[in-house]
Amino acid sequence: MGAVDLTQFHKTFFEESLEGLDAMEAALLALDSGATDLELVHTIFRAAHSIKGGAATFGFADVAAFTHVAESLLEEVRSERRAVDGGLIDLLLRSVDCLRAMLARSSSGQPAADADSEALRGELVRLVSGAAAAAPAAAPQAAAVDGWDIRFVALPHLLQTGNDPLRLFRELGQLGRLEVRRAFVLDSAPARLAELDPGQCHLGWELRLHGAVARGDVDAVFDWLDGDCELAIEAVAVEAPAAVAAPAAMAPVPATPSAREATATATSGEGGSIRVGIDKVDALINMMGELVITQAMLSDIGEHFDFSRLERLREGLAQLERNTRELQESVMRIRMLPIGSVFNRFPRLVRDLERKLGKQVKLELHGEHTELDKTVLEKIGDPLVHLVRNAIDHGLETPEKRRAAGKSEAGTLTLDAHHEGGNIIVRISDDGAGLNRAAILGKAVERGLVSPGQELSDEEVAELIFAPGFSTAAQATDLSGRGVGMDVVRRNVRDLGGSVSVKSVAGQGSTFTIALPLTLAIIDGLVTAVGEERYIVPLISIVESLRLGPEAVRRLASGGEVFHFRDEYLPIMRLHRTFGCAAAVTEIERGIVVVIEDDGRRVGLLVDDLLGQQQAVIKSLEAHYRRVQGISGATILSDGSVALIVDVGGVVQLSRRNKVTGKAA
Repeated sequence: MGAVDLTQFHKTFFEESLEGLDAMEAALLALDSGATDLELVHTIFRAAHSIKGGAATFGFADVAAFTHVAESLLEEVRSERRAVDGGLIDLLLRSVDCLRAMLARSSSGQPAADADSEALRGELVRLVSGAAAAAPAAAPQAAAVDGWDIRFVALPHLLQTGNDPLRLFRELGQLGRLEVRRAFVLDSAPARLAELDPGQCHLGWELRLHGAVARGDVDAVFDWLDGDCELAIEAVAVEAPAAVAAPAAMAPVPATPSAREATATATSGEGGSIRVGIDKVDALINMMGELVITQAMLSDIGEHFDFSRLERLREGLAQLERNTRELQESVMRIRMLPIGSVFNRFPRLVRDLERKLGKQVKLELHGEHTELDKTVLEKIGDPLVHLVRNAIDHGLETPEKRRAAGKSEAGTLTLDAHHEGGNIIVRISDDGAGLNRAAILGKAVERGLVSPGQELSDEEVAELIFAPGFSTAAQATDLSGRGVGMDVVRRNVRDLGGSVSVKSVAGQGSTFTIALPLTLAIIDGLVTAVGEERYIVPLISIVESLRLGPEAVRRLASGGEVFHFRDEYLPIMRLHRTFGCAAAVTEIERGIVVVIEDDGRRVGLLVDDLLGQQQAVIKSLEAHYRRVQGISGATILSDGSVALIVDVGGVVQLSRRNKVTGKAA
């Protein structure tokens, strides 16, 4: 039998190792906040031990060596030989960052270790050896140990748990020189070779590990074998190195069963993967079964069709429609992931910024289990990071200023996610000083965005921060003030089909609200006719549709048109002019005006007629043609014709570019 190609498991190893590092970081941050739960230390240790074991198994020696030293340090904490303080937390968090970088290099085929990782490993080694050198003489037993005698007996089911005795021996061999003194077959083994089950193990070993190895390091190798083996470990004293330890009572192995999640992994189009709950996969399989039954019924009707079966055909088609809709929903649910995977990066970010800026921040996370499409999730991380950094840097005050304002020294930063009207709403709120109206207006006048003395409402002032390159920072720092700011956040959110807005109260704080579609693949839209063309307007952006009489429209000197709508004047955009449609309705009273909204700005779209509502599967126009201002994609209608999907944000920008605004009225 040929050797197993372990490279096929590398991707899973990297994914699980990164998840382990996330768990380590979360537990370290919880320890840093003052929690004294020893289980947090066990969580950190188990994650490090698992990464070390996997790295050794798959041949990533540099990762295994680095993690082994970190694990030794963690063992000192776990055995309460070392106290937890801020310096240790900082060092371990740096180790987590270093391991992430090492895994990234390994996954791309580069050497894992570099000068930075080796320097940090040396720092860890010095800390561990320094502790060993400083150990009090009151522990003569530990100093007198020259090795360990280990009696390891595998229970028959051990291989079925994913554990491999040879991997355990390799891990022991990294601690010191390992000698196999005796291997034996258990009485439980079948008498005849033909009756042997290759999935079961009936072997035991008597081993000697030579060297002054800490007992905790030996125990750690067997951490994951609780209930899967019989284990006895005895020290070999320096005075009698040749003595063979008699089998002792089984030493207890810490109960650390691995978390076996009911998940499957599905490969995505981007080459990544999605961890999918088995319940979602089961629902999809059940739905496919229903679809097969419906298809068989329709095939039977087609083969033996006569008009007496017409009603049966209608029922079958209705059932097919239901099945297709449910299948679509099941497939879309597979791509849905909790936003908590993005939120989880913020405790570390907040901690680092607190120390850098000398501020105190209380972070509150709500709605971490709210799900949205994987593609949206991957792209929303950077805008959220920018908003969080901005809130701490510009929004929250220093403890001194907060005390002077009658506030608590620690500012509160809240991230909340929830479903609202078919959208995902993410809010980033702080209880800081709010937007600096005077500074924003001053910069806007300097940039020529507003005229000196021009009166603006609070909402209009808040909108100014989204102007390209707008910043009120007195000097550039590594956090802000480089001319790349809120305009980039808005553009990134718009690229996802979403919107971002801000509300601020001086002295009380600011709230940024991001509205995102659940998925980028399918939208609910209103099909409109413009001449011989069909355009789909996303339902989420539609405020109202109405007919206007000629007297309701006012023409401006600039050539634009506006109409009165709910106490304001809105510009009219004729889609047939914008997109060059022939044979379209040109008289406003004969058409229909669809009022759309983007980031608080509204525009009326003139179309010929409304043809109904339907879900549209979005196809990229850029991939097959080129980017078109005001168009976000295309879809195929039920009659086989192509309809273009209106990019509401782009259309609103086009109307503003034409300088047709409500103020002009």
